[in-house]
Amino acid sequence: MTPVPARSTAAATLLLNATYEPLCVVSSRRAIVLVLADKAVSVHSAPEEVHAETVVLPVPVVVRLTRYVRVPYPAQVPLSRRAVFHRDASTCVYCGSSATSIDHVVPRSRGGTHTWDNVVAACRRCNHTKADRSLAELGWKLPHPPRTPSGAAWRLLGARTVDPRWREWLGMPESVSA
Repeated sequence: MTPVPARSTAAATLLLNATYEPLCVVSSRRAIVLVLADKAVSVHSAPEEVHAETVVLPVPVVVRLTRYVRVPYPAQVPLSRRAVFHRDASTCVYCGSSATSIDHVVPRSRGGTHTWDNVVAACRRCNHTKADRSLAELGWKLPHPPRTPSGAAWRLLGARTVDPRWREWLGMPESVSA
C-alpha cells in the first residue's frame, strides 16, 4: 500500500530515539513509512493528512522510534560558511556591522587552522583591513572567543532553519530564533 499525499510531504520530520533523544531529520515521507510499519509513533502531527486506500494519517512533524537505537558516536557539526554566519548571527565580530565574509583569527599563512575556534564572520572592510595580520598587531580584541557550536539543534541541523514545532524536543526555548 503506497500512501498518496493530499498535499506535498516533502517537509522534514524530526526523528527521536525511543528515549526521546533527537537522532536526525528525515523526510515526512520516510516518517510516514516508519509509522505505517509500526517502527515509530507520531508524537506531533501537522494538520495536513495523507490518504491511502484504507488509511488516513496526519503528516508527522515529530516521530519517536518504538525500539532504542544505539548511536555509535556523537555527530560533529560541519564547518561551513553558512554555519559560521549562523553562529555569529551574520554580524562582524570586529565592528558589529553586517558580515559578508569569513576570517581566520590566526591567519592560515601564519599557521592558523580552518576550524571552528579560528573562524569568525567579518565584514568586507574589517577582513580587508586585517588581511594576514594578527589581532595583537592591529590592537583589536574579540568580544568572545569563537567556539564550536554545541547542543542537539546544532548537532542535527547545523545551520538549517529549525522548525518551531521541534523546539521542545531539541531543548530550545521558544524565544530563541535559530
